[in-house]
Amino acid sequence: MSTLQSCHAHGQSIWLDFIRRQLIASGELGRLIDQDGIRGVTSNPAIFEKAIGGSSDYDAALAAAVAAGQSDPEQLFEHLAIEDIRAAADVLAGLYRDSDGVDGYVSLEVSPHLAMDLDATVANARRLWRAVDRPNLMIKVPATEPGIAAVRVLIGEGINVNVTLLFARAAYRAVAQAYLEGLETLAAAGGELRSVASVASFFVSRIDTAIDAMIDERLADTSAEQGSQLAALRGRIAVANAKMAYQDFLEIEASPRWQRLAAQGARPQRLLWASTGTKNPAYSDVLYVETLIGRDTVNTVPPATMDAFRDHGSVADTLTEGVAEAREQLEQLAAFGLSLDQVAAQLLGDGVQLFVDAHEKLLGAVARKADTLRAAAVDPAR
Repeated sequence: MSTLQSCHAHGQSIWLDFIRRQLIASGELGRLIDQDGIRGVTSNPAIFEKAIGGSSDYDAALAAAVAAGQSDPEQLFEHLAIEDIRAAADVLAGLYRDSDGVDGYVSLEVSPHLAMDLDATVANARRLWRAVDRPNLMIKVPATEPGIAAVRVLIGEGINVNVTLLFARAAYRAVAQAYLEGLETLAAAGGELRSVASVASFFVSRIDTAIDAMIDERLADTSAEQGSQLAALRGRIAVANAKMAYQDFLEIEASPRWQRLAAQGARPQRLLWASTGTKNPAYSDVLYVETLIGRDTVNTVPPATMDAFRDHGSVADTLTEGVAEAREQLEQLAAFGLSLDQVAAQLLGDGVQLFVDAHEKLLGAVARKADTLRAAAVDPAR
């Protein structure tokens, strides 16, 4: 059993935070599922931008779409993305079936331009759900206020949702509330609760990057004794925040409201640890995997982190260890006047903008490739 597979024995599923046509067509995704125990795939605009804009994998499909008369970059991208998502879903279909719908999912994100528009987000999610037409699809929706409201609607319609860009525990609790309300709506309409699944994607490493920068700035104006206490929080807050979010999950799971839904077949909305590639080279390259292993969770890892964890990661039930210490670390941070809530709000806004920028860059790359292919069709000598 590989290190990656061992996590599953501890109740955690490892998903791959990467998609590219060659990964699927070459059989590599199937190998990762069979040999390494990868149990799902996530994507986002930045991943698609690198895959489509940075490779020739899509040139043939793009040329065929252009020859068929498609010209709008957004439609061309969506055509390519849906093909990839369908193909990945088909590779994962056996796992989805064998796990009784616990795993085997692939995620596709609504347009990041719609992050602050409830109605447009819901409409986009419905359209993508119908277009992909796979039961093991998850529609990714950002955890903005309109996005959280969209979760309630979509779950109520039986659409699987991956809620992304979660940084704050308060936002996570709001997402969990929306999930419960959606399930209650679905149940009231006579829907099958076991047919719908959701994850709440709680971002990790970006928290440390932002908090560490604030700590370093504050250290210049802090006494030696306090400075030592403050410096000890570097690289600790992201994991502490995640561990306390998991405590929130356990509290929700124990609530009578959830127990009633579970008795009707509802699945728990698992916490998914995202942004788990280590940004600071001074920290372990498997820091955000080893420290967050626990029951009913997912960790979606980029390829480099997957390789590192396979090579030298260790597996243990760590998510419920050191909870009192995690709580104390968050209290110490607040006592120093550093607001995690403010950082989380900033990271949410930055995260949406990063995906908007990646989406725009992606559409530009698609448009340029389409123009080149169109010109070549007119003048084959070019």
